[in-house]
Amino acid sequence: MMNKVELLSPAGDLERLKVTLLYGADAVYIGGQKYSLRANANNFSLEEIKEGCDFAHKLGKRVHLTLNIVFHNEDMDEVEEYIGQVVEAGIDAFIVSDPFIISYIKTNYPQVEVHLSTQNSTSNYKAIEYFAKEGVDRVVLARELSKKQITEIVEKSKVDIEVFIHGAMCTCFSGRCALSNYVTNRDANRGGCAQVCRFSFESGEEKEFTMALKDMNMAEYIQDLIEIGVRSFKVEGRMRSLYYLAVVIGTYRELIDRIYDHSLTEEDMKVFQERLDRVANRETSTHYFMKEADYTDQYYSGRSELSNQDYLGQVISYEDGLLKFYERNYFEVGDTVELFTPKGDHIEFVVEELFDKEMNPEEVARHPDEIYYLKILLKQEVPEYSMLKVVRRKNESVQSSSL
Repeated sequence: MMNKVELLSPAGDLERLKVTLLYGADAVYIGGQKYSLRANANNFSLEEIKEGCDFAHKLGKRVHLTLNIVFHNEDMDEVEEYIGQVVEAGIDAFIVSDPFIISYIKTNYPQVEVHLSTQNSTSNYKAIEYFAKEGVDRVVLARELSKKQITEIVEKSKVDIEVFIHGAMCTCFSGRCALSNYVTNRDANRGGCAQVCRFSFESGEEKEFTMALKDMNMAEYIQDLIEIGVRSFKVEGRMRSLYYLAVVIGTYRELIDRIYDHSLTEEDMKVFQERLDRVANRETSTHYFMKEADYTDQYYSGRSELSNQDYLGQVISYEDGLLKFYERNYFEVGDTVELFTPKGDHIEFVVEELFDKEMNPEEVARHPDEIYYLKILLKQEVPEYSMLKVVRRKNESVQSSSL
């Protein structure tokens, strides 16, 4: 049997790294405190990189480090020393775009893989041939390619191909953007993106103008990408929440596994797509994969991004029929909720008894980050980083399927 495609998750900090690996990612990509395109994320100190690598390797999984800014002269002063430090910390691969950085890593640390960043906007097999000769082990394709183009590239390339399958899209071609620098003096190509493409602008009309793209969601085409021969599926979102990452990674893990064991059904796909749609705060699209992207893949006006309120709590422990958790969003007795775990369990139940941290009965949980208890009888253990989400409020009608 051929090796499964890699599911590659973002991780903006150490806790997100642990959560995404436990929920089924085969590898994570992280940013250090230097040279990363997500400078506004918490990012990883050298000590945290080592701890994250140790955690991943014990699970038989991998850590990729982004080193993909557009380097200026002053960035070169300490980069060689930094590369040596993170290699010693245990990383498995670098994600890079600068030719010198590629050459330096392959010359001095040949045991570590080099992956060409999507920031390089690679869109043809001839470019991949060139980078393969330079020692690149994997190429992360530009996000603007069609199924036909990806297929030809995979067929004609001798290195692994990675594609994005989920998350936010850049309005400019694969992140090569000058808008942020021009408008806010924050350089997107050096990690300071202000997401100007999501600003609203006066247009002289009644409605304001925006140029933001809808998010990517490739769930319905995962089997196509596997059959094409793509080797790694990348999820965007190093600044996304624990809940978002747990749902997205857990859903794609289950989807990929069902494809490989030939058990995927239409009903499964409906449930998976509902989970992915519900956890997002923006509409989604497959963009360029099946057609030229058009106005249906973009917000021009009237865009709304409502914060998701489904996430109810993160489990602390389960003992003697009591589920202890940190509350995240409002809910009340009578609501139907789902407990989901890193092991892939999805347990739906109605909240019948709720207690505060002093074990006083409550009808409503309304204080985020407070400790609460639910009384529920479960047959299985509840592992660390299990979570609670709402299925429906007590006054809502029954939905057709569990989310």
